[in-house]
Amino acid sequence: MSEFCRLFDLRHLPAGAVELEASAEECAALAGRFDLVRVDALAASLRFETEGSAVLAKGRLKAAIVQSCAVSGEDLPVTIDEPLALRFVPPSKAAGGDEIELDEAELDEIEMSPQGAFDLGEALAQSLALAIDPYAVGPGAEEARRKAGIVDQEANGPFAALAALKGKGL
Repeated sequence: MSEFCRLFDLRHLPAGAVELEASAEECAALAGRFDLVRVDALAASLRFETEGSAVLAKGRLKAAIVQSCAVSGEDLPVTIDEPLALRFVPPSKAAGGDEIELDEAELDEIEMSPQGAFDLGEALAQSLALAIDPYAVGPGAEEARRKAGIVDQEANGPFAALAALKGKGL
């Protein structure tokens, strides 16, 4: 079961806007799952549309998180505010071992259960994970680099040795 479970049924979709908000316990569980210092808030405002046998959920995802700076390790508060467009589809007809090809539009599709249920909360949690910058740096990053002896990333990067050879005419 997902840390942020919000089940919906294709046959009983609410009309109008749907507001979802994670509880403090759910935020704490999501912080652990995504290796964040903490998740202060996670909310979404969405509207459902049906498209044949598929359900589209369109709206916005908003979150307030604290993650560690990739360089210094210091706490870095981050605000996320992103548009969402999720498409829930019936289970695929392909057998489990069959190889299938997906086009670009199909990559954002999420399969429903055979009964037409889908977990919008889990889809929102995964959308949050995709919105997090894994290499976010805070204001103390340059100081941490300098203390570690990394003055200029380009001077110490993977192409620094090649640049030195080029300068020697090799």
